[in-house]
Amino acid sequence: MSSTNPASPPASEKPEKPEKSEKSESTLTVVVAFAANLLIAVAKSVAALLTGSASMLAEAAHSWADAGNEVFLFVAGKRGARRRDDDHPLGYGKESYVWSMFAAFGLFTAGSVVSITHGVSQLTAAEEDTDYLVAYVVLGVAFLLEGTSFLQALRQARGAARRTGVPVLRSVLRTSDPTLRAVFAEDAAALVGLVVAFLGILLHELTGNAVWDAVGSIAVGVLLGVVALVLIDRNRRFLVGEGPGPDLEARVLDRLLARPEIARVTYLHTEFVGPGRLYLVAAVDLVGDETEEHVAVALRRLEADVEQHDLVEEAVLTLSTPDEPSLTP
Repeated sequence: MSSTNPASPPASEKPEKPEKSEKSESTLTVVVAFAANLLIAVAKSVAALLTGSASMLAEAAHSWADAGNEVFLFVAGKRGARRRDDDHPLGYGKESYVWSMFAAFGLFTAGSVVSITHGVSQLTAAEEDTDYLVAYVVLGVAFLLEGTSFLQALRQARGAARRTGVPVLRSVLRTSDPTLRAVFAEDAAALVGLVVAFLGILLHELTGNAVWDAVGSIAVGVLLGVVALVLIDRNRRFLVGEGPGPDLEARVLDRLLARPEIARVTYLHTEFVGPGRLYLVAAVDLVGDETEEHVAVALRRLEADVEQHDLVEEAVLTLSTPDEPSLTP
């Protein structure tokens, strides 16, 4: 690997990548989400005690789980952003997926399982008086706060989608940034969950049957479970080596072929080693017919130049053989 080659600068001496604005935006998204969820969790917990509503208790569990998850996501961003060193030549980026996985498990256990379990237990529970007005007021305030957090996540998601040229939802699902995906998914689920809780409480009030409230709690739990499983699966994929997809790989190939020193590329391997960080291996045919010594120097210089791109954590270039077919974008 080039990080161990004496012709390449050591990992500790490589310049920092220009990613500060994106990292700051992700941090802001997490902070906004944490503040909103903490306020909402307190309000919902008080409302659940006052009303005895199963749906409201499910929503309280949901918000407490989300608030706790933001702590994991904040840690994910900080630990994953550490610069690479001799012990970690590809950096610490995958720590982001580990801590985001903890957050997804937290959403599943503290949010989904608690909501479903409580809802099922309330299906046969004795009828209790409910203060519907308190429930509606808290749900309305929660919707405004969750909406504020979601708008921040949506703004960041739209910016990322514009840079990659794909629709917002597809960008969120495939992004290598687990923080953005988690906050976007959790806030979207929270808004849907609030509507479900409202319907459960409203049907309870209109029919006088508390089963609707319990069903609302179960529905919120199922929603959280689905979101958590999707987040767990996406983090798992990046931990085991998710590729950037054909669109981004084609752009990488275009950039390599655009370099005047490269005549053709016969092999290209890319995979994410962290949020917005690629490990790149390519076999190239250089222009001209230099001696072996000059070719080695040219390859190391190319590797260093390629690594200046903000997406590339590590680049390894080797020579193509004459019989290898050329890759085309």
